Amino acid sequence: MTDLLALTAELVDIPSVSFEEAALVAHLEDELRTVPGLAVERVGDNLVARTDLGRPHRLLLAGHTDTVPGDAAAGARIEGDTLWGLGAADMKGGLAVMLELARTVAQPAVDVTWVFYAREEVAREHSGLVELFDAVPHLLEGDVAILGEPTAGAVEAGCQGTMRFEVRLRGTRAHTARPWMGRNAIHRAGALLWALDAYAHREPEVDGCRYREALQAVHVEGGVSGNVVPDEVLLRINHRYAPDRTGNEAETHVRAVMAPFLEEGDTVELVDHGPAAQPGMGHPLLASLVERSGLEVRAKLGWTDVAFFSEHGVPAVNLGPGDPAVAHMADEHLERSMLEVGYEALRTLLAEGV
Repeated sequence: MTDLLALTAELVDIPSVSFEEAALVAHLEDELRTVPGLAVERVGDNLVARTDLGRPHRLLLAGHTDTVPGDAAAGARIEGDTLWGLGAADMKGGLAVMLELARTVAQPAVDVTWVFYAREEVAREHSGLVELFDAVPHLLEGDVAILGEPTAGAVEAGCQGTMRFEVRLRGTRAHTARPWMGRNAIHRAGALLWALDAYAHREPEVDGCRYREALQAVHVEGGVSGNVVPDEVLLRINHRYAPDRTGNEAETHVRAVMAPFLEEGDTVELVDHGPAAQPGMGHPLLASLVERSGLEVRAKLGWTDVAFFSEHGVPAVNLGPGDPAVAHMADEHLERSMLEVGYEALRTLLAEGV
């Protein structure tokens, strides 16, 4: 087997900040086109490679090729069994595992679709996965999807939904020397912020995975000048909800929490929404993965691209080498052992299937 740490270092040495993934995608394309039995298709800066062996199940293995901005010129550095470099954990280690599996598991027990997509680290509207679902949805059909996001070797099932609201509370402008002639909109926000601070979150269990919900104010904006009572304040509020609720149910819940603090003229607008994804651990492929590997299974406390697959009826989980706690950090790094554990779990699934 190829040295996975060295292979990851090779990918780290090819800079691929969001919108600048072309060189890395070209390298991956060259490698995959040498693999017998793979049909490879490039769509923009996205790459899809598929087997067609007539197997009863199709597994999608997917990973994003971009990294956040950073010191790409520094490249990769290996010290013992640790690789240092931009994107090592998020998620060039996952890409290396995918590439090595594609090159070495010649006759998998499941048909496999390998998906390398661009622009995950930026706004959803730019996502290469969205581009693929819009342009070539038939290439992303399958029974189960596994995304190589860093999970420290655990299976993180499904994901939370996330929604962002903009709340505008109104007041009446006045001179600060005569505040009784106006109404301070910023002061009005205090009661709502107090309620958010005291919010009683849920911890529902879905498919054996315990999720923890949250409701947080993440931005406050207001004020006219130093001598004016402000007549408007803007709050941005983020809600993370468990996959036992639909998006509509979660939105209704948040509006109900805020309703006692709203008056005529106030507005609440849902400005961004990423739906939750069901864990899907009941699918036989995912059950086999866990049974054979003995990996820990836990809820994904966050939103990831598994939601795109879930929206299209494909159960999806996150499983990849790397510690998510070091992703995007200046000292991002990856341990050899994490690569080998992730590789072996997926190799066994490909080789043996259900």
